[in-house]
Amino acid sequence: MPARTPSRPHPATTGGVDIRLPWWALALPALAFIALLALILNPSDAHAASGDPAITHLFERAQRLLAR
Repeated sequence: MPARTPSRPHPATTGGVDIRLPWWALALPALAFIALLALILNPSDAHAASGDPAITHLFERAQRLLAR
């Protein structure tokens, strides 16, 4: 006895996909882009972080140990 295949209740629609994004999905990347663009245009605002001397010495010792 062959098994019956279930039929689709509604035919598939041929229209486009309806995707709605929340407002922040567009606002956050735009804000990040503007912030990075502002840093590029005015690099005097971008300051390098000063390292702690103890951490620097620790990395130097680790580098010396690995170089042996």
